[in-house]
Amino acid sequence: MIRQILVGLLAALIVGGVAGPIAAQSVQLSPAQQQMLNSLPPAQRQQALAALRQMQSQQAQPESSSLNEPISQPLPAESSSQIDTLLATFEARAQSRSRVVLSLNVREDLTPAQKRELARDVVVSELAGNNLFILDESGVLDLRGIASIPLLGLTESEIESRLSAEPYLGAYDVDARILGQEPIGIEALQPFGYDVFEPSEATLAEPLSGPVPPDYVLGPGDSVRVQLFGNVNGIYEHEVSRDGVLNLPEIGPITVAGIPFSAFRNDLQSRVEKMLIGTQVSVSMGQLRTIRVFVLGDVNRPGSYVVSGLATMSSALYRSGGISEIGTLRRIQLKRNGNVVSNFDAYDLLIRGDTSGDRRLQPGDVIFVPPIGKTVSVSGAVNRPAIYEVKNKTSAKDLVGLAGGLTPEAFAEGARIERISDDSERTVLAVDLTARDANDLIVSRGDTLIVPEVLPEFGNSVELSGHVHRPDSYAWTPGMRLTDLISSTDELKVGVDLDYVLVRREAERGQPLTALSTSLAEALAKPTSEANLKLQARDSVYVFDKSAGRQRVVDPLLEEFRQQATIDRPAMAVEISGTVNAPGEYPLESGMRVSDLVRAGGGLTEAAYGLEAELTRYSISSAGERVTEVVNVNLDAVRRGDVSADIALKEYDYLIIKQQPDWNTIWTVELQGEIRFPGTYRVRKGESLRQVLQRAGGLTDGAFAEGAVFLRETLREQEQEQIETLARRLEADLVSLSLQDASGGDETYSTGQTLLDQLRNTEATGRLVIDLPELIAGRDAAIELRDGDELLIPKRTQVVTVLGETQQNTSHVYSSELSRNDYIDLSGGLTRRADKKRIYVVRANGAVIAGSQSRWFGRGSRVQIRPGDTIVVPLDADKMRPLTFWGSVTQILYQGAIAVAAVRTFDQ
Repeated sequence: MIRQILVGLLAALIVGGVAGPIAAQSVQLSPAQQQMLNSLPPAQRQQALAALRQMQSQQAQPESSSLNEPISQPLPAESSSQIDTLLATFEARAQSRSRVVLSLNVREDLTPAQKRELARDVVVSELAGNNLFILDESGVLDLRGIASIPLLGLTESEIESRLSAEPYLGAYDVDARILGQEPIGIEALQPFGYDVFEPSEATLAEPLSGPVPPDYVLGPGDSVRVQLFGNVNGIYEHEVSRDGVLNLPEIGPITVAGIPFSAFRNDLQSRVEKMLIGTQVSVSMGQLRTIRVFVLGDVNRPGSYVVSGLATMSSALYRSGGISEIGTLRRIQLKRNGNVVSNFDAYDLLIRGDTSGDRRLQPGDVIFVPPIGKTVSVSGAVNRPAIYEVKNKTSAKDLVGLAGGLTPEAFAEGARIERISDDSERTVLAVDLTARDANDLIVSRGDTLIVPEVLPEFGNSVELSGHVHRPDSYAWTPGMRLTDLISSTDELKVGVDLDYVLVRREAERGQPLTALSTSLAEALAKPTSEANLKLQARDSVYVFDKSAGRQRVVDPLLEEFRQQATIDRPAMAVEISGTVNAPGEYPLESGMRVSDLVRAGGGLTEAAYGLEAELTRYSISSAGERVTEVVNVNLDAVRRGDVSADIALKEYDYLIIKQQPDWNTIWTVELQGEIRFPGTYRVRKGESLRQVLQRAGGLTDGAFAEGAVFLRETLREQEQEQIETLARRLEADLVSLSLQDASGGDETYSTGQTLLDQLRNTEATGRLVIDLPELIAGRDAAIELRDGDELLIPKRTQVVTVLGETQQNTSHVYSSELSRNDYIDLSGGLTRRADKKRIYVVRANGAVIAGSQSRWFGRGSRVQIRPGDTIVVPLDADKMRPLTFWGSVTQILYQGAIAVAAVRTFDQ
């Protein structure tokens, strides 16, 4: 069953677009299945193609026909699930030269003593982590001299089990991955020409039509068409008999077997002229006979084949499935009656298009393919890198000709040949393909000619990149300056920074890198000034823009400076921070000063303190210790161009540009509601709420000053932090309570959980209780405003609200004749959980009138209720378990709800 599924799958793979159409098939691979197939290593894909060829021969039509006829019957189609299952069985396996990534991690269950013992084994501990290994030609893993382990044919899971069985790896968790990338370089070279002879559906059928060449030899089975016109007219088509005789009316029998077609045509014309005076003849071939030939030797499917009478050696090789990779392409023999009548060099056909050696076949011919001869590999900058079969005395230059010649990028003077000498040692020979000696250097069996490419870098150029329209490499000329590279601002993009252009310079290879900078604006304005830098070959010029950060460009250059730093040559880097447009670390240039670093940092921002800056400098004392020195910089003098104040910089200098005092004290407050001129106002430092209200024209006639809501961001943050603290504390109490009462039926626990949910959803408002009428009259302390403060003035209200443990929380129309208890009665009275002693009133301005000892709350007491008040009936926490702070939680919930309701009226 597995074999049948395999056959069906392989057919589907080929027809699905993997290797071209070979047989009719209705199954198409899904994108996921195609991806799974493409992820297989090359060896597995090759095995699939080999199995397909075997399947093709097994699916032949009738036994009487040739095994090599094309398949016309549709192959069985398998379901998608069966294809997925079978694709999963094509698991990657280790092959020769496979790349395997091993991840070795110390097992977590090891004791500290075992880990210390493992760390002492230096050789094995070096294998820890991720390591890439390449198996040898036999599929053996070399663990860096510790051991050699054969892994050929193993899957990833099998490799993990195999390595885990090694005693010295028992302390590690092993993870193995077989990389599936295609081979590259010399390993990717394939023998040249063999794929041309691999059959496809288009080449399996022999041509049975077309002009017959003059040298075609007639034989039994050929059909000849003769047309007579003149005194005698007629059209006749007859087949050559088995005796080789062609019987023609009016003329008689003619023996034609073994006679070339051109000779027969001349003979027939002569006969007609003599026997049928006044008659002319036209001769052509009809249906051609088939012949049987033998294809033997190193071919993929040796055997006997029935081919067309026009078949040649190459077409018979197609029918035999092509030449195997151990067969020769250059000494293919055509044998007739036991004698070699022709040697066919397929390279003449493949490389030069010469078909003169591709002889036409006759019945009983034998095509014999001997083993391959001397092979040489060609890799690198040639047009056709491959493995070639060469004849004796083939020179290195001849070999380049076989490979199609050199590419334009080839470095012919630097070619080399890798050779295995007679002493079985690998050697390298230098070859100058441009010299005459290349014609005298004869290649040997197994040689590899490698032609490198020229260096990818432009040695006589400068590179321009950054905020320019045409970033590229440009030709360098002696005496070239920056304005020769950037001649005008038209070549720059919008938003360019003309004050800082950075140049990376590598004077000579292997020498330390340096950095230079200049002002492009000054260079363009004064081309003869020092700002117009002289460029050198291999310079890299970068132009910055004002908006994007500069560190993405500067950091790689600084990393190069750090890599070349030594004890005698520290890393050439300085740093600027503070109120500049592009703070960060920059390369230290030769002769660099404070003004240059400010220019590198994008210049000062509008908030910069332009009078003074601070420079922190590090130096090494006589005792060898690193000391810090702080130097004050007269930034105002530096900006005026005073050279004496413009301090020269050293490695690791750190410049801080300070900010102007009180630069960020531009505060705004928002006034909403019943104010004559509501809106957002900017306020001075120390300005009071009363002063801003006067600027805003005061309150309208319909304003409810007693219900003013004043919000502050810092108070909101404090409230939010308090809510979160109480929520965590309440949650801890509930956990303790649940452990005491596992049944969860306690009413206290249920109430507490409800309070916790409400507390988690409570919004902090940051409300500050103020008495606005008193503030306006000047009888109350002034409130200094802060940035972001909000004042909300509602319209006059006639509502009193009842909230908390009553039968119905609702609002009522204010009446001076109603008391607190009257409003509670109008809300249905108290619930059984209400705390009668701690009922309190929240005024419209947020003030709380409460106190269990107050006579207002005694029996028969009365509290003056005002419009906008809220009567709060809290939860009686004393009736529950002794969780004392729960009362505070309910107070926060009620007051928070009141504040949120007051704020939301202004959002509508």
